[in-house]
Amino acid sequence: MGHTINQQRRGFSSVKLLVIALAAGSLLSGCSSTSTNSARVVDRNAPVAKRPVTTSGQYVVRPGDTLYSIAFRYGWDYKALAARNGIAAPYTIRPGQAIRFDGRTSGPASATTTVVTTSSSPSSKTTITTRPAGTPAKPATAPVTTPVTSTPAPVVTTTAPAQVPAAERAVGGWAWPATGVLIGKFASNGSLNKGIDIAGDLGQPVFAASDGSVVYAGSGLRGYGELVIIKHSDTYVSAYGHNRRLLVREGQQVKVGQTIAEMGSTGTDRVKLHFEIRRQGKPVDPLQFLPRR
Repeated sequence: MGHTINQQRRGFSSVKLLVIALAAGSLLSGCSSTSTNSARVVDRNAPVAKRPVTTSGQYVVRPGDTLYSIAFRYGWDYKALAARNGIAAPYTIRPGQAIRFDGRTSGPASATTTVVTTSSSPSSKTTITTRPAGTPAKPATAPVTTPVTSTPAPVVTTTAPAQVPAAERAVGGWAWPATGVLIGKFASNGSLNKGIDIAGDLGQPVFAASDGSVVYAGSGLRGYGELVIIKHSDTYVSAYGHNRRLLVREGQQVKVGQTIAEMGSTGTDRVKLHFEIRRQGKPVDPLQFLPRR
């Protein structure tokens, strides 16, 4: 009888070991299959690539756009863009209005190149739909018998960062827009960082770098997050990106050192301020203007 019981116990033990082994094998198999699925890592902290100046087509104004934000986005001086489109001061635009970059007047829809920004999120893209531009009329003796099917590429011109005259660099009135460690410098070739990056703490104040008027406050420019643009003169504007919260509104007058936003990480993956100065629409090195520290 005792011998039989011992055999049964050994049998149960073998079954348990088998169950444990199968369970372990299942878990190991599951872990192995899971490990083959690698996570996709997206670096949103990389500098925003410089957009070449757009010299063809048109942009259709969307709600929230200003002439200044459109000029900033496509590398234009706002005065030059206003003059090209016959827009007088105070440069008011309306949703649905076409802002042209090629100097043409509005014509038939079939003879335009339309630049449409689809979204303000970091993962969105800018879609450029190109149609053949107007061509000289053909003589009556040579009618066009085959429709044009080719799609010419938009013409763009890459410009170097503006050179700042020494006399302008010597003029005071600029101050640092935030306290913190400088973690990104201006790229002189114009292809990478168009400004400087300053690390800081979430919610710390962001200051106006000089006196001026707020001409844009929003998140409509991809890659900048919550952005403020300040016009300081007919020549200079400054931009403050990746804020957590904006504390000023468009049209508001600000003074140097005034708090205009709270530092954040919108449009990037760490808390920082991206700061730019543009001279006649072209990026310049902010360190040429800011006092040494």
